[in-house]
Amino acid sequence: MARCTSCSAPLPANTNRCLYCNSRSDVDLHAKHPYRVEKSATHRICPNCDKPLQSIHLKMADALYIERCHTCFGLFFDKGEIETVLQNSVSNVFDINREHIDNINKDRFRKHQKIRYVKCPECRRHMNRVNFGNRSGVVVDQCIVHGIWLDSGELTHLLEWKKAGGQLLHQQHAEELEKRQKQKQNVLPNAKTDYSAKTGGDFGSALDVDIVAAVAGLLDKLF
Repeated sequence: MARCTSCSAPLPANTNRCLYCNSRSDVDLHAKHPYRVEKSATHRICPNCDKPLQSIHLKMADALYIERCHTCFGLFFDKGEIETVLQNSVSNVFDINREHIDNINKDRFRKHQKIRYVKCPECRRHMNRVNFGNRSGVVVDQCIVHGIWLDSGELTHLLEWKKAGGQLLHQQHAEELEKRQKQKQNVLPNAKTDYSAKTGGDFGSALDVDIVAAVAGLLDKLF
C-alpha cells in the first residue's frame, strides 16, 4: 500500500490525497523511478488542473521524457512511451496470476465514479476513454494523435497489472482473437468452393443427360 509522502499515513488505492493531512503524494514516481525535472513549465496543459505540465526525464535504459503535473501528479505519455516504461520497469514475467489481477482491479474499482472526458494536453481536444490492455482495469484517456494521459496512481496500477501477468493475458487473448478471425476467413472461401464444385458437378451431369436424350431423339427422326 502506498503511503503519504508528508505524514506516512496509508493512502487509499484509488486516490493520492491523504485522508489525515489532506496533502497529495506522487505515488507513481516518488522513490520508485529516478527522474529529474528538465523544464518546470511546457506548452502542454494539465487536463485536470489547467496548468502547464513539467517536462521530466525518467532515468531508464532508454532515454525517456514525459510530462507531469506538479499539482495533481498526472502523467502524459507520447505514443509508445507507456509501453517503454512498462518494458523497462517490469521484465521476466512468465506466469498469469488471474486472482491477483482481479484483486488489483477490485482495489481500484469505484462503482459510482463520475465519468468525464478530459482534453488532450497538446491539442486540447477531448480524448477517448480506453481500457488499457483491454483487461487492465485502468481506463486511460487517449488522444489518437498525441498520446495517453494517466491520472495519479494509474501507472502504479499498470505496473502491478503487468507483474501479475496482465500483459501476458492480454497478448494471449489477442492471439486467440487473431486465430479465430483467420479460421473464419479460411472457412468462407472453402464453403464457396465446395458449393461451386457441387453445383458445377450437378449441372454438368444434368447437361450430359440432356445432350444424350437430344441426340437419341434426332436419330429416331432420321431413321
